[in-house]
Amino acid sequence: MNEAETSRLNEAETRAQLIDPAFKTAGWGVIEGSRIRREVIIAPGRLTGNSKRAQSDIADYLLLYRGEKLAVIEAKKRDLPDTAGLGQAKKYAEKLQTRFAYSTNGDRIYQVDMHTGAEGYINQYATHAQLWEATFSEANQWRDRFAAIPFEDKSGTWEARYYQHNAIKHVLEAICKEKTGFC
Repeated sequence: MNEAETSRLNEAETRAQLIDPAFKTAGWGVIEGSRIRREVIIAPGRLTGNSKRAQSDIADYLLLYRGEKLAVIEAKKRDLPDTAGLGQAKKYAEKLQTRFAYSTNGDRIYQVDMHTGAEGYINQYATHAQLWEATFSEANQWRDRFAAIPFEDKSGTWEARYYQHNAIKHVLEAICKEKTGFC
């Protein structure tokens, strides 16, 4: 495919031809325990009346490792600026409480560390180990035990809402930090 053809890629083609291979190169979806979720519904749209909803919040990608949400990626078609999805990525990362948010057009990758506020371009996606180490730099036996048990999903037919998942995560972290006296 020549440069003129790749510059005309729509968002789905950009994701399939440029972004998905970049994730595979970084080991996402290849290494055991790493997972890429595509088109993740973060929250259904607000009820507007007459049993109708406003548009849902949908992240293009969510990177998970050992059951923990580590990064949100917002993808745009190739001929848009690579930071066109930055606002969405930050919004979704805030809701999902992931440490990292990315915006890309398949050509360049813009990364935001939601904890430190550091932003900038990177050459390739971080591996599962790099994101895990940055997010959970302190070893914790209880977190590792909890990470080994997946959230109940009723055989894939149901999933906790993002705020329910966040609440469960905070309770488990409190247990891990011995705030409740269980450890």
